[in-house]
Amino acid sequence: MPRVLLILALVATAFWVFTIVDCAVQPPTRHRGVSKPVWILIVVLVPVLGGLMWLALGRTRRSTVATRRAPDDDPEFLGKLGVVSDQDERIRRLEEELAQLDAEDDDPKWTQLGVDAAPPAAEPPATPNAGGAAEPPARPADGDDDTRGQRGAVG
Repeated sequence: MPRVLLILALVATAFWVFTIVDCAVQPPTRHRGVSKPVWILIVVLVPVLGGLMWLALGRTRRSTVATRRAPDDDPEFLGKLGVVSDQDERIRRLEEELAQLDAEDDDPKWTQLGVDAAPPAAEPPATPNAGGAAEPPARPADGDDDTRGQRGAVG
């Protein structure tokens, strides 16, 4: 009988030490219920029962803990890449449509209340000065640089 009690005491002590170490080494994200220091106190103060409670209730499995992955290994991230390319494609199409609208001859400056105004008069040809060199044509009085109303536009 004393041998059996001695063996049970050694097994209980080994189990107690194992559960203390296991509880202490686990990251705080794998502790359920209460915080890590409280679990350590429970396991230390209530040797066998605290260890059983730790293994049954306090410890979570590795599979339930979210593991961090690199972005190229994360299927959720890789799934979002297709969405981003769809958005890029939509933006590209909208930019093309805007470029086509800008290229059209209809300019809002020459349209008043839906009625097209007369196009501006062509610039007069350059007149030669006394030295024989041609002078540039005169600019419109309102300060516009060209006939489309784009101030500072070159060309």
